[in-house]
Amino acid sequence: MKRKEKETIRAGGQMSRDLARENSFQTVWRRFRRHHLAMVSLAAVLFLGGAALLAPLLAPYDPDAIVGPFSSAPSAKFWLGTDQIGRDVLSRLLYATRISLLVGIMATLISTVIGVALGLLAGYFGGLADMVVMRFTDMVMSFPYILLVLVAASIFKPGLWNIILILGFVDWPGIARLVRGNVLSLRESNFVKGNIVAGMPVSHILFSEILPNTTAPILVYATSVLALSMLDEAALSFLGMGVQPPAASLGNMLNGAQSLTVLTGKPWLWLPPGGVIVALVIAINFIGDALRDALDPSLASR
Repeated sequence: MKRKEKETIRAGGQMSRDLARENSFQTVWRRFRRHHLAMVSLAAVLFLGGAALLAPLLAPYDPDAIVGPFSSAPSAKFWLGTDQIGRDVLSRLLYATRISLLVGIMATLISTVIGVALGLLAGYFGGLADMVVMRFTDMVMSFPYILLVLVAASIFKPGLWNIILILGFVDWPGIARLVRGNVLSLRESNFVKGNIVAGMPVSHILFSEILPNTTAPILVYATSVLALSMLDEAALSFLGMGVQPPAASLGNMLNGAQSLTVLTGKPWLWLPPGGVIVALVIAINFIGDALRDALDPSLASR
């Protein structure tokens, strides 16, 4: 056998041993890194999230303070210009990104907890519990989503935490149906039946056996909920039903750019917040697509 062929076989054997020593996280990360757009998106989200988190340190001015002339164009003093009442756009953009990410993350957490709890309950116990949970889920999903959000936002007082709660309590049906479907499949598996025969408590079966095996689809679905929640917050704030001034959010920053004069002659008032919304939503969706492929069991041998 030629020396080159021997080296190839030896390298293949070493790679197989390295793959065998990988834990599940390392395997998922290795597959995730193959998606170049997802890696770029992850870097973008980390950059924007880090800038938002460090807004008190990075913002050159108080976001609510009048620090310059009205609607001043970008300059060395004001990198992104000033808004209609003289507030620094860059400072407000940093704080607005923080608010939008907070709304998206908290609403996603709330909807995920509710959806997972109801999905586990309906899928594992079945019968009356399944019928009640699923009929309630179908009822919520029968309403047009945006109409339901608008009605809820008009009933309750506009504000940051009200918007988080509204979006959290509206976004759960999809996760509940997803979890229920996975639980119905896992409930018939041998390892779950073995736990039932062994007399293991229901809490152990649900949270130690079934839930870890349905985490992957939950994570993938949660990324889409995160992106949707951020868009919903921006839409509600744009309409004046979300985060209220003087607090900055990406939506209410766009609210001031409704006139044709601003759209055509003062792009620094709407391009930065609009660009951040687009960048975050696209990046989060790319990350979700890569997570779906990385967590796919059919790729486990690759």
